Amino acid sequence: MDHAAPDTAGPARPAPHRAVSKLQALVRLPTVSDRDPALVDVAAFDALLVELERQFPLLHQRLELTRVGSHGLLFRWAGADDARPVVLMAHLDVVPVEGTWTHPAFDGVIADGQLWGRGTLDDKGCVVGICEAVETLLERGFTPAQDLWLSFGCDEEVMGATAQEAVRVLTERGVHPWFVVDEGGAVASGAFPGVTTPVAVVGVTEKGVTSVELRAEGRGGHASTPARMGPTARIARAIMRLERTPFAASLPAPTVELLRRLAPHAPRALRPVMAHGSRIAPVLTRALVAAGPESAAMTRTTAAVTTLSGSPALNVIAAQARAGVNVRIMVGDTVAGVLSHLRRAVDDEHVHIDVIESGEPSPISPFLDDPAFALLEATIAEVFPDAVASPYVMMAATDSRHFTEICERVYRFAPFRMSKAQRESIHSFDERIGLDDLVDGVRWYTTLIERIR
Repeated sequence: MDHAAPDTAGPARPAPHRAVSKLQALVRLPTVSDRDPALVDVAAFDALLVELERQFPLLHQRLELTRVGSHGLLFRWAGADDARPVVLMAHLDVVPVEGTWTHPAFDGVIADGQLWGRGTLDDKGCVVGICEAVETLLERGFTPAQDLWLSFGCDEEVMGATAQEAVRVLTERGVHPWFVVDEGGAVASGAFPGVTTPVAVVGVTEKGVTSVELRAEGRGGHASTPARMGPTARIARAIMRLERTPFAASLPAPTVELLRRLAPHAPRALRPVMAHGSRIAPVLTRALVAAGPESAAMTRTTAAVTTLSGSPALNVIAAQARAGVNVRIMVGDTVAGVLSHLRRAVDDEHVHIDVIESGEPSPISPFLDDPAFALLEATIAEVFPDAVASPYVMMAATDSRHFTEICERVYRFAPFRMSKAQRESIHSFDERIGLDDLVDGVRWYTTLIERIR
């Protein structure tokens, strides 16, 4: 049954917020990006831009639009002043669909108080949240105190160049943002052991992303006469050596502050440890590593083997074997240091390490006694009064990393409540957003825009 349909057994249910149907319309367009442009469904992206204009007519009529990349959009909403412009970001593309879904990924089904579909959380929910906030304020005749820029990329999921193009356009126009807000953190529940209070984590930096390929070569041949330490065996051994040689763990300043803010909400035995993390960092670091993969990733550079290839046939020995490794580089580490660590860990001159792409960690944006971060905190407190707002190190990559070239205050926060199951659904199956949570997200963006001075 559709969420908006009346209940014949009782009084009619209230109609859902109009943002719900708008997000439904966007989810139903499969804007899957691909590193190979020939594999991109251009028609889906074309349809999305048409749908955006249909759903948000005032935004398109009254804001200045610049097209960037193939389907990226850069809007300017002229404010009463342009001294401290603000950029709100999101992206239009999504990752491919995998796994078995409860509801089809591109049907936009409403069930159990949630809207199901690829992109609901990553990142069309933010697109709709931003656009609906602007549309609503335009209907009220509101003018922002400062210029407001909306940057919507179309190839974020494949590390594309559209965001860099947007930065170039802003640079040419002499725009130096006061702050930038992109996707990233969320109002997370169940994120930390023993903490039941929701945590509104705002990314003040993000790990660098570097991808390498381990490659081993040999003669190959018939599978009936295998030789020792062929290409596949060398790659297998290299993978196990990487597994047994993790990167050194540490606690960057945003993580120390996060734990300090969570201390009053943690189990009593953990409160002193978390509250004084800067003084007992080694003890706290070991505790986070032991607590599980999500908390362990907060403390160190990680390396995950993501792709494997070998022989094209079951009865043929591989002449070449490869393993792709995705590395997320912690603040304080470098690409050069990571490559040195990988070479030492693999310790095999016959295994080549080829760099496919590389990126350093982003600089840390200010978060203590900073007016921009304080504005985000105040907006979180108004819309999510039960949540603890805190900085953190974002472990994934966003388009906003490119904006650090022109702005020192780049923050990453999607203003939606997300359970652990919802966070796990991103880039996986059964991605969905609560209907009320989407509405709260619209309210958060609206409040933020109204509070900018």
